[in-house]
Amino acid sequence: MDSAPAEQGRREDAASQAARERVPRVDPYGFERPEDFDYASYEEFFSSYLVILTRRAIKWSKLLKGSNSVQKSMKVKRYIRKGVPLEHRARVWMGVSGAQAQMEQNPGYYHRLLKEERNDSLEEAIRTDMNRTFPENVKFRKTADPCLQKTLHNVLLAYGRHNQGVGYCQGMNFIAGYLILITKNEEESFWLLDALVGRILPDYYSPAMLGLKTDQEVLGELVRMKIPAVAELMEGHGVLWTLVVSRWFICLFIDILPVETVLRIWDCLFNEGSKIIFRVVLTLIKQHQAFILEATSFADICDKFKQITKGNFVTECHTFMQNLEAYP
Repeated sequence: MDSAPAEQGRREDAASQAARERVPRVDPYGFERPEDFDYASYEEFFSSYLVILTRRAIKWSKLLKGSNSVQKSMKVKRYIRKGVPLEHRARVWMGVSGAQAQMEQNPGYYHRLLKEERNDSLEEAIRTDMNRTFPENVKFRKTADPCLQKTLHNVLLAYGRHNQGVGYCQGMNFIAGYLILITKNEEESFWLLDALVGRILPDYYSPAMLGLKTDQEVLGELVRMKIPAVAELMEGHGVLWTLVVSRWFICLFIDILPVETVLRIWDCLFNEGSKIIFRVVLTLIKQHQAFILEATSFADICDKFKQITKGNFVTECHTFMQNLEAYP
């Protein structure tokens, strides 16, 4: 009996265990890695990605040297598409989104919002979602010191008072939470949320969600043009796009794709706008077209769309973003 496969299996198990011991159980943003996390594959990816990050950090440091703010330009666009190092991310987002300019033009505005008269219905809606926001993130737990729930509550409360036409909409808690993790600053998170909800994604979070519905219809048309076989499959089984991608759009891929990949997408979102969302979805569908076309039922199609957001293709964020270049 050939013992080679068994020996190879033991070596793979040992390598996986070694990787598990080297890779922290909690990622740099405070998220606990899931039970089925592939430590060995992640370590292999990250060792090469770290080289890219280091090279990008040197280039960004030179670009930002002596500059107080980041302005949009072709060079900045090129740099952003190749990735923004974590230490520069908040500054870059604030600059290219217009949030920095808004904050400077409205000194003290955020803190005045927090002192406004109570709105019980707004506060109750926000409070209801507090414990549902990133339960797997150690920084948002009540036992954390400091606990980011209070910061999150303040940002959402201020935004609800600032934009009364939106108030608070489910999904905004996750977006604001990510902004807080990156900026580590309440006021900056508020102005970035304003840039997203008010300008970059208008009417995504309004009561009628007209912007969200329109963009999902646009996605359907794009798939019909670029990947017609998948569009025919969806139509044949009566699967509406809103059923499989609405959460992707509302949460901007949070809890759908790996954290580092989401942040790379957001780098482009703040600079280039909502077209990046279409490019991400089209790339996922195009890459997994054959797999999706294996579906034979309504439920099967929905399951395929859940599965295509997992695995090495989306974990290897740098390669993933390079794939998006096919959709300018």
